[in-house]
Amino acid sequence: MKQNKLLIAIAFGAVILFVVVVVFQNKENTNISNKISSESNTTNNSNDKNINEVNSSDYVVAHDQIANLPIENLSLEEKDGLLQMREEEKLAHDVYIALYEKWGVSAFSNIAKSELTHTESIRYLLERYNIEDPVKDNAVGVFSNKTFSDLYINLVTKGQESLVSALMVGATIEDLDIKDLNDLAKKVDNQDVLEIYDNLNRGSRNHLRSFSKQLEKQGVSYSAQYLSQEEINIILSANQEKVR
Repeated sequence: MKQNKLLIAIAFGAVILFVVVVVFQNKENTNISNKISSESNTTNNSNDKNINEVNSSDYVVAHDQIANLPIENLSLEEKDGLLQMREEEKLAHDVYIALYEKWGVSAFSNIAKSELTHTESIRYLLERYNIEDPVKDNAVGVFSNKTFSDLYINLVTKGQESLVSALMVGATIEDLDIKDLNDLAKKVDNQDVLEIYDNLNRGSRNHLRSFSKQLEKQGVSYSAQYLSQEEINIILSANQEKVR
């Protein structure tokens, strides 16, 4: 009888131990599952983040400098200029991204980041004046204006020939940007638009100096394509400028 009671006690203890082990194991599996799920969500969110996304606080010139300036009527020329520069600045960004992927030179990556704030600053003005944004797709190489689509293909193709060609493409883009910003500014009387154009021009002059220095390291000098050579020489002989 005592032996039977002992066996029953042992069996009961084994059952209790089994239940405890099962419960503990299920809890551990749940914790592991939750952890994996959490890590997976974090990774997915990171991968889904648009690499071209710029927070509004990253705008080079937009908020602080023009927030208190008046919103004035835009002429057709002023509106067309904003639409042009929105995609022209995106062109610079996209070309530099492609050339960085080809050559791995940090100048392209660094300047591409700056160009992104340039095109986003123009976007801020478009929103400010309720103008439809011509950029419908932020993907690299995608433009609404066929002129910029063709330029992108031609510039990237040229820039893939050699590192010197790539740096020449970069300098040429900045040369064009400066020329266009100068010309557009002459047709603008809105203070906020002039403020942004002025800052973008400073940035483009800095970029031109950077590409020129990279070319000099390759034993090559940049010659004017859009500005006069005198204008180019004045820009290259000046120090880097602070963009507000």
